[in-house]
Order: sequence, then structure tokens, then C-alpha cells
Amino acid sequence: MTFNFHDSEACMVAIAGTFNDWHPSATPMVPLGKGRWSKTLEVKPGIYEYLFVVDGKWIADPGSAVTVSNPFGGINCCVTVR
Repeated sequence: MTFNFHDSEACMVAIAGTFNDWHPSATPMVPLGKGRWSKTLEVKPGIYEYLFVVDGKWIADPGSAVTVSNPFGGINCCVTVR
């Protein structure tokens, strides 16, 4: 599964979610230039919750169509891997 993110101001972007125990620096994304970031992960089939960590701030994926409430009063994005 490949995640993409765009932020022309970002210096560091990572993905945290149920696939990496929500560790904010365990899965850094790869800078592609011009504010584009990408990361391909190999995960088992299932439903995963995730957020981007952009320069230390937890950010919902603006491209995610599916979200769920989290225990901190915000939302987590969801992706299904088949």
C-alpha cells in the first residue's frame, strides 16, 4: 500500500498507525521534491487506522474518505488492505 502526502512547508513527514503501534518516527516518508512525500508499506490484509506526523504535528490524511473518532477528540483515517 502506498501513502502520498503534499505539504510544501514540511521538513519531516512520517506515518503512524495501528500497523506500527502509533510510533510517530518509526515510518518516515520519502521526500519526492516540491513538497511531495510518499511511502510504500507491505502489510497483511486488514483495516488500519493512521495519521501523518508532519514536523511533529499529527495530521489527518486529506485524501482519506474513511475516518473514525479517536480517544483524543480527533479523527483517525482508515484504510482497508485486501
